[in-house]
Amino acid sequence: MSLQVEKLEKNMAKLTIEASAEEFDQAIQKAYQKNKNRISVHGFRRGKAPLAIIEKMYGPEIFYEDAANEIIPEAYEKAAKESGLEIVSRPAIDVVQIEKGKPFIFTAHVAVKPDVTLGAYKGIEVEKKEITVTDEEVMNRIEREREQNARIIEVEDRPVQMNDIVVIDYEGFVDGKAFEGGKAEDYSLTIGSKTFIDNFEEQLIGKSLGEEVEVNVTFPEDYHAKDLAGKPAMFKVKIKEIKYKELPELNDDFAQDVSEFNTLDEYKESIKAKIKENKEKELKTARENEILDKIIENATMDIPDAMVETQAEQMVEDFAQRIRYQGMSIDQYFKFTGMNYQKLLDNMKPQALKTIQTRLVLEAIVKAENIEVTDEELDKELTEMASIYKTEVDKLKEMLGDKGLENMKLDIAVQKAIDLVVAEAKEV
Repeated sequence: MSLQVEKLEKNMAKLTIEASAEEFDQAIQKAYQKNKNRISVHGFRRGKAPLAIIEKMYGPEIFYEDAANEIIPEAYEKAAKESGLEIVSRPAIDVVQIEKGKPFIFTAHVAVKPDVTLGAYKGIEVEKKEITVTDEEVMNRIEREREQNARIIEVEDRPVQMNDIVVIDYEGFVDGKAFEGGKAEDYSLTIGSKTFIDNFEEQLIGKSLGEEVEVNVTFPEDYHAKDLAGKPAMFKVKIKEIKYKELPELNDDFAQDVSEFNTLDEYKESIKAKIKENKEKELKTARENEILDKIIENATMDIPDAMVETQAEQMVEDFAQRIRYQGMSIDQYFKFTGMNYQKLLDNMKPQALKTIQTRLVLEAIVKAENIEVTDEELDKELTEMASIYKTEVDKLKEMLGDKGLENMKLDIAVQKAIDLVVAEAKEV
């Protein structure tokens, strides 16, 4: 294999990678062995036709794609290492020459990690903010706790009221025809929750148990199902159950039931302390972000589009994995939201750019300040991680490998850089 490296504008590079004719021939042989049982040739049992006969019948190009796919991954990985470049994107591959008996040549366009010229990063000025917790915030938190501890009471002697929970059967019609997804049985709906479109819920107020109701609504113009967007619809609704929540009385007994405190006043003070703690964490994060935003603004760096694209793709993959843990596939998410892959990717790009900028300036600060990570600091981080994953430190080190441990050290150094710029910032 031979390699040529060409530096391009805006931190891009082109790797021209050449595999010998012999290597390409070997790849064709592998492709032939992998696919020969799927190819029918008159006069030969399946899988027994020689390569030369198959090429004569179907053309020598029949195995080119598989042969290229055999060569490219390993050849690119080797070339990327030999290039000495710090590559920060997935490669864009183009085949330049593919012909039997000749070298196989392809190019890989890649983004290279940009250099950063730091501006001011010490003494960054940020607005001083005070933390306050209002009585209303405390009561809102307590009301949520009361809601969670409410009793559900069935109603038979009065019609539906606001905030009631009704169990209904319904079926929706547009232009007199039932539409897909517009039918359900034993659906639990809280009146006033705005779960349904338009004024659907309000039209059930005043209706009685067992009553059958016609509810008229209009789908929003931006409704995710395009065939229903903006159209009037009629729902046939049967009210099967009416219930309401009975909230517990707000007194010392309630405090004892939901907390370790004996009195309501003590419980309120604990809620106030928790809200304050959360606000302090939020303020700390917001302050760090404000400082980093100003450091990024003061710095100079030329970030290639391919680097942003790769980061955004990774963020989409992470998002898909998170919702998969919640029981939803990415395709289901697209269906429910009217989103698609490209839209989601484009939405991720601003945050992807910000993530890249933040990491680059912090790594530049690590270098400028000669920030180092001690063995003790690394061991502490490894011990904490091993505890989270319920494994031994030595096994964790083995799983991470040398590269993983170096990345962990860099992450620790980056956090130390954050601590440094925050400590050096000035509140005004």
